[in-house]
Amino acid sequence: MKPVLCAAVALAALSTSALAAPKKPAIVPPPPPAARPTAGEWRTPDPNDVLVIDANKGRVVVEMVPEVAPLFVARMRELALAHFFDGQKFFRVIENFMDQTGDPQNTGTGGSDKPNVPAEFTFRRGADLPFVLAADQTVAEVGFVKSLPVMTQSWMLSAMTKDQKVAGWALYCPGVAGAARDSDPDSANSQFFLMRAGYPSLEKRYTAWGRVIAGQDVVKAIKVGEPVAEPMDRMERVRLLADLPEGERPKVRVIDPKSGWFKAEIERVRRMKGADFSACDIEIPSEVK
Repeated sequence: MKPVLCAAVALAALSTSALAAPKKPAIVPPPPPAARPTAGEWRTPDPNDVLVIDANKGRVVVEMVPEVAPLFVARMRELALAHFFDGQKFFRVIENFMDQTGDPQNTGTGGSDKPNVPAEFTFRRGADLPFVLAADQTVAEVGFVKSLPVMTQSWMLSAMTKDQKVAGWALYCPGVAGAARDSDPDSANSQFFLMRAGYPSLEKRYTAWGRVIAGQDVVKAIKVGEPVAEPMDRMERVRLLADLPEGERPKVRVIDPKSGWFKAEIERVRRMKGADFSACDIEIPSEVK
């Protein structure tokens, strides 16, 4: 991945009046959080869709979402089963952006011996996709596919399409996992990145294939640099949850986005954020034991 991505910073000028001091708005406390989820409001991810990254800074657990990026998820499974990622370093890490790894050369120029993976920047949302609505914006709908925040065209348009589906794409919120590439859209191979912060300009330009469901604090603790100075932080071991021996396999569960608890949490955050509401504001509770 060799993108040159710059975050634009907007500066706003503030004016004050010497004639009258503005009245302070009343402070409205945010709605209280919903009660703890009940046992039936959790789901257990498919262990073949869970990537366990043991880094020198700690453990990161990523839920892969083949519903939106089946080709790259298959590649990640294949390379994890081959122990390809073990020992690889986080060679490009940018604060308020992302951690990049997955290159055996640890430079950003290498990859696996497998063929490149075509772009999966968008997906088709059909009636069978496990999409949970978070906000209806009339022409578009914001929601979740498992733990991944997404946006799609309005479902009303599905009646007018040949395949009875609408276009969708992932939202690059903190924790989202993306496939690195060069200037060729179809050049993803083995390099990937984990988002330290939200970065909307990546949407519909880079394949998103999952999201961190535990260990985002580890993602943010990885040593920063472009390139990172030695010693770089590294992935000591990367495994599919299903491939771990029974005695080493953690028990993982994630809140079910179809649950009443999650719907109540969406409403709470919407009321708290108002017009500034974003799917990135929704926390995805998980437990890894």
